Amino acid sequence: MDSASKDGFHLKLWRGERMCLIGMDVDAPEPDLVGFAIEVLRPGGTDFAPLRNRLAFSYPVGSKVNGDVQFPSTEAPFQKFRWVHFPYDPIDGLYSYRVTKMHMPAEGSLVAGTQLVATINLNPVTHPGFLDIGFTRAFASSQAYRDKFGNRADILPATNAVGLEFAPPFDPAAASDDNPYTWLGFEAAAIVQSLVDEAVADTTLTVDFFAYDLNLGWLVDRLEKLGPRLRAVIDDSPKDHNQPDGAEGKASARLLASTGGQVVRMKFKGLQHNKVIILRRNGVAQRVLLGSTNFSYRGFYIQANNALLFSDLDIAGLFGDYFDAAFHQPETFSASEMARKWYAFATPGKPIVQIALSPHSDKEIGLSPVGAAIDQATSSVFFSIAFLNQTKSGSVRTAIDRLATRPLFSYGVVDKASAEPKPGAEAKPSKLDVYKPDGTIGVVDFGYLAKNAPPPFGAEWQGGKGINLHNKFVVTDFGLPTAKVFTGSSNLSPSGEGGNGDHLVMIQDPIVATAYAIEAVRLFDHLHFRSKMKDAKVKPKGAKPAEATPLALAKPTALSGKPAWFDRYYVADSQYLRDRLLFGH
Repeated sequence: MDSASKDGFHLKLWRGERMCLIGMDVDAPEPDLVGFAIEVLRPGGTDFAPLRNRLAFSYPVGSKVNGDVQFPSTEAPFQKFRWVHFPYDPIDGLYSYRVTKMHMPAEGSLVAGTQLVATINLNPVTHPGFLDIGFTRAFASSQAYRDKFGNRADILPATNAVGLEFAPPFDPAAASDDNPYTWLGFEAAAIVQSLVDEAVADTTLTVDFFAYDLNLGWLVDRLEKLGPRLRAVIDDSPKDHNQPDGAEGKASARLLASTGGQVVRMKFKGLQHNKVIILRRNGVAQRVLLGSTNFSYRGFYIQANNALLFSDLDIAGLFGDYFDAAFHQPETFSASEMARKWYAFATPGKPIVQIALSPHSDKEIGLSPVGAAIDQATSSVFFSIAFLNQTKSGSVRTAIDRLATRPLFSYGVVDKASAEPKPGAEAKPSKLDVYKPDGTIGVVDFGYLAKNAPPPFGAEWQGGKGINLHNKFVVTDFGLPTAKVFTGSSNLSPSGEGGNGDHLVMIQDPIVATAYAIEAVRLFDHLHFRSKMKDAKVKPKGAKPAEATPLALAKPTALSGKPAWFDRYYVADSQYLRDRLLFGH
């Protein structure tokens, strides 16, 4: 983190995973303040380049306003007190950001004011030698994907079942700037690819592999190359995963042959829901990859997901024992000692880590600490819980319901449209309150800009059939030394904790908490705008989107006769005020 202040203007940079949250604050904004110009100097660069805005104060008469034209923020400043810079093609090293207050003293006049510069290291590894975190980009339904790849929809197989036979238009495992799989899979996919390739190349390593969804041809090809150095536990829950002609059935048959029979099909009490890879040397677990990212086309390239790679013998060893139990005696796991407690790991100089492994006979073993952390948070709570709308009970759901009424900053992201139902059951979404007492939205769900995209935005691709937001994480007290993250494969629901093979990890560390909080903010901002557009009516009434009045930046009250864009950020006890103060200092 780095910060700067001058004349009541404040700037703070927050490190995310290959992205940066830029927080600004102004003690007393001048009436003619119309936003912030943000410029970036990339590693190895010689000049600052402005970040670009799709919105402008006005558009040329007769021009096609469809999002294809973007404007430098030095001419079209951002009218927000924070911005997440997510480089299209990030590189390692120091990024410098120059942020300038922009003023409009008269019609047609834009004047630069106070300017601040701060620098931050956006190197990819979170805690070198201990923990690396990666997120998928989750931007298949976005203006950025539209710009970069033309909304191409041929990157997915027709169905999950035919994923292994699918001939992708690009090699998903061959990284390049023009490869949509590289761009969409981002760090989460890169971490998995690197780990598996390392295991294939190093014949002294063996691999234990937990899978729920499994339809990536390139991944199964690599797992086959491991031969008898691989053991696998693959879900066989109804009604898709237990079919011989399904992707998981076909992958299991191939791996049974290549490993000499070292594949177990099982579902604990409900689902084998872990997505885990363990690397061993001489039988000793060395590293473990875990998280929410399924080994599937949607999991890697469409959904919002996260992956964590621990290089710690004790943590890897716990997952090694977990795998052995699932491989040999899965039916007795929930009654075992391993399922009855949280395991604590405190390595000097490293984050504190605690881990719970399910299914539990007591469903609250995993949930209660998460709910308590939400209730005890003093500054902020962020969450991205895919199926929260289907969870009607348990410590996590009840704590989040209380959260909406509490005077602290909170943002939530869910996927309300669909879910992972119980075997044989149909998903039935329940109502989830989204508005906080001050009228602001506290929770958003998946949405995209379709044919009714308001100018200057263009229509986006839906991203195929299925869920789009698959993360499961909670962040409490971002920015404080006591900040915590809860994450893993657990859906944070009583049914999952009691029936599914899952893992839930608590990490107490400001660096990790910041990374996850920024991910929540990035997704919230992306979806909040789309939520507002879904609820808004196209104006004038009956007009086609291309004929509608384009969205535009707000001018000062003296010129527009309307409230200033920043007024809501200075309302006492409001979500917007807490937002401004939380990230700008």
